[in-house]
Amino acid sequence: MTTDRLGQLDLDHLFHPSTDLKTHGQSGPLIWERGEGVHVYDTDGKQYLEGMAGLWCTALGYGEPELVEAAKKQMETFCYGPLFAGKANEPSIRLAAKLAEWVPIEGARFLFGCSGSDANDAQVKLIRYYFNAIGKPHKKKILSRENAYHGVTLASAALTGLPAFHKNFDLPGDDVIHLTAPYHYRHAEPGESEEAFSDRLAEELRAVIAREGAENIAAMIAEPLMAAGGVIPPPAGYFEKIQPILRENDILMIDDEVVCGFGRTGNDFGCQTWDIQPATMTMAKALSSAYQPISAVAVPPFMYEAIAEASGEMGLFAHGLTYAGHPVAAAVALRNLELMEERGVMVHAAKMGERLQAGLERVREHPLVGDVRGESLIAGVELVADRETHERFAPEKKIAFKAASACLEEGLIVRALPGDTIAVCPPLIIDEGQVDELVEKLVRGLDRVIAP
Repeated sequence: MTTDRLGQLDLDHLFHPSTDLKTHGQSGPLIWERGEGVHVYDTDGKQYLEGMAGLWCTALGYGEPELVEAAKKQMETFCYGPLFAGKANEPSIRLAAKLAEWVPIEGARFLFGCSGSDANDAQVKLIRYYFNAIGKPHKKKILSRENAYHGVTLASAALTGLPAFHKNFDLPGDDVIHLTAPYHYRHAEPGESEEAFSDRLAEELRAVIAREGAENIAAMIAEPLMAAGGVIPPPAGYFEKIQPILRENDILMIDDEVVCGFGRTGNDFGCQTWDIQPATMTMAKALSSAYQPISAVAVPPFMYEAIAEASGEMGLFAHGLTYAGHPVAAAVALRNLELMEERGVMVHAAKMGERLQAGLERVREHPLVGDVRGESLIAGVELVADRETHERFAPEKKIAFKAASACLEEGLIVRALPGDTIAVCPPLIIDEGQVDELVEKLVRGLDRVIAP
């Protein structure tokens, strides 16, 4: 089918998520045809370096034959079976056992889902059920942060700290409290060090707990590095300072590893990069390298045992999705993790992350760039009108979208984020030459943008 015909069918029938629908109706879609390694190709045959791993997720790149074969074999053997009522399938059992080897939670069990959003919804329900089970039913509120992204379903969107996901949806409600984002570039006082900034945020946390009452707060959810909110790594000492406060007040730490998990920040998980001791963990995206939709929540023994014990009196844990633990998705995710182990992907990604961060120092001197930040193979480049004062461009300039479009013309896919930040997050299999190519194309894309 021709590109023009596909484009018209798109405009006539497809409802695009997270899209300016009015603008899309005028411009039409960019349609992908195929992918190979770290490159994707549109229906006109143009090649692009995939600098965003899709949506932070295609860790092993495109067209990996081992993952294709894993899906094919499982479809032929046993295409579907639910996990309800104690039933199981071999891939989901083996995947849970494999994940238990990876996560830093001893004896974890895994609740599967289909996306990071539904997994964070499940986190809220797990936390509430758990505190009801142990006789602390008032613990309902959850702490999140401004600029956080935790999903788009009702509960996960409430946890998200970005206005676009709240306005017009009547969110977040009274049971989610958003703390100041640990965004040193924007929120630090003049001359305030990262450590001092972290001290101030820790004091804010204490004040919020005192105001709301520790007996009413169940958990805090946090990405180790905030991704969609601007690629914001934590300032020095941040998690070191807030975690003791949470423990003192019986507030559980939910570690959202949907983006950071599986090698993105130079370790298996972001919690290891920043020394976070989570109660629970959320995983998705790179769990299957996006070859199948799957997510997982790591549940610690103390929570699982309390829930299991109470279910006799309170009733079964009435939560679950039709496709949770889908055997094809589980088989692909299992093979994905095995390939990461067999090929030393984590070690390779850490080396490429060092090269990317070093290369981006060149971008730091660009006249449009106010800040370059990130960790290993994830980075954010914040564009500003004034490099000295950090003054933002006027929103109507849409400078980050212009820059992302300019990069696209150069054959590089990046993502424009709120706050005029350009995100970079390539597949973990990227090589040295491709890292250098990414940086070069990013610079050329920025050069294309004429500052208003």
